[in-house]
Amino acid sequence: MGYTFDFGAVFDRAPELFWGSLGTLGLAVAGMILALTIGILGVAARTSKNKLVRAPVIAFIEIVRNTPFLVQIFFIYFALPLMGIRLNPTATAIIALGINGGAYAIEIIRGGVESVSKGQVEAGFALGLHKADVFRLIVLKPALRAIYPSLTSQFVMLTLTTSVCTSIAAYELTSAAQRIESDTFRSFEVYFSVTAIYLVISSLMMGIFALISRSYFNYPTR
Repeated sequence: MGYTFDFGAVFDRAPELFWGSLGTLGLAVAGMILALTIGILGVAARTSKNKLVRAPVIAFIEIVRNTPFLVQIFFIYFALPLMGIRLNPTATAIIALGINGGAYAIEIIRGGVESVSKGQVEAGFALGLHKADVFRLIVLKPALRAIYPSLTSQFVMLTLTTSVCTSIAAYELTSAAQRIESDTFRSFEVYFSVTAIYLVISSLMMGIFALISRSYFNYPTR
C-alpha cells in the first residue's frame, strides 16, 4: 500500500480532541435534560382525555420520528431566522437534540406509565395515600424501572447523534476531528482515534447508567 501510519499528529492535537469530547458531553447532557423534560410533559399531554391536547403531541411525535435528524437541525438553524429567531450553533444543537430525543422519550415513558396496573393505583388511594404520593411511590418508580434500559439506550444514541451537529459548526468531537484532519491530512489516524473516543464515551455513560440502576432500582418486584 505504501502508506505509513503516523499517530504523532493526533497526539500533538490531543488537547483539541479532549475539549471536543467535553463539547460532545456538554451537548449530550443538555440535550438529555431537555429531552427528559419534553418527555415528561409530553406524556401528560399524550395521555390527556382532551383530543385537542393529545392530537398536537401525537403529530409532533410522528413528525420527529419520521424525519432525519440532519433535516431537523437544518430547519432550526436555517428556517427559524426567516421568522426572526436566530440561535447560535450550540443552542441550535441542544434544542435539536432535545426535540429529537424528547419525541422518543414521550413514547418510552408513556409505555412505562401504562405498564403500572390501575389496580395498584386504586389500592394506593384505598390506603389513604395522597395523589402525589401515589404517583411518586406507586406509578413513577415502577415505571422508571420498567423503561430505564430503553431510556438510557436512547440517551446513549443521542450522545452519538451529537456528531451530526458538526454540520452547523457546533463545537464537539467530530468538528474538532475535522479541523485536525484538514490540517494534517491524516484521515485514518484521526478518525480511528475519534472512533475509539466515542467508544470510551459510550462505555462510560453505560457504566454510569448501570451504577444508577443498581443504586436506585435494585429491589425485589414480588
